[in-house]
Amino acid sequence: MMHTLLRLHIAGGSLALLAMVPPLLARKGGRAHRWTGWVFVGGMTVVCVTALLMSAIRFFTDATPIGRQFSVLLFYISILTGAGMWAGLRVLRAKDRTTRGPAVDIAWAALLAASGAMTAAYGFATRNPLFMAFSTIGLINGSSELMYWLRRPTVHMHWWLAHMGNMLGACIAAATAFAIAGGRRLGLPGDSLLTWLGPTVVGLPAIFVWVNYYQRRFSSRPSPIDIATTEVVSSVSN
Repeated sequence: MMHTLLRLHIAGGSLALLAMVPPLLARKGGRAHRWTGWVFVGGMTVVCVTALLMSAIRFFTDATPIGRQFSVLLFYISILTGAGMWAGLRVLRAKDRTTRGPAVDIAWAALLAASGAMTAAYGFATRNPLFMAFSTIGLINGSSELMYWLRRPTVHMHWWLAHMGNMLGACIAAATAFAIAGGRRLGLPGDSLLTWLGPTVVGLPAIFVWVNYYQRRFSSRPSPIDIATTEVVSSVSN
């Protein structure tokens, strides 16, 4: 079963890598962007599901401490990646909201923050720097997602910014898996910080710059709250 899951995992990751760049280059919202984006989501979904299953199996069958630690890390990263993709899709369905988000989205954000906290505790207990580093990402992402869904949107095109940030985060996850596999072929150890954190160190500043560029671009436009207020005042006046 593990061999079958591993093959599916590799196939899904390869598909996601091939479909990762086209949505970034295509016209946003266009047919090419949507179709290649769904291919990327499909590939990453296979990656997350198979990783969850493989990590669970390995945790209960691998008697070595290192093997179990790796399975816990893989399980957490699968949650981290899956929650990011979920949020990246859900913001599109709730882009017109003027109140707090749906309970299911709040729950997913809370799960991500909680898993980050538990992973941080596990990392300190085992003194594993990889756990500490990735737990920070989960805590930050989970907390920011909670604030996004619990508050009314005040930024114009908030859903665009949230979609972009979350899907680019999924791209970092795909690039990380590729870097780990490539690093092993080059003789780097499986716990090398260079392969595990390299894509994140490069990708996070790029996401920050790109999102801030669009945020400044959209800042001159009215927020959803302003639009709703204007509509109410207009209807009352009429």
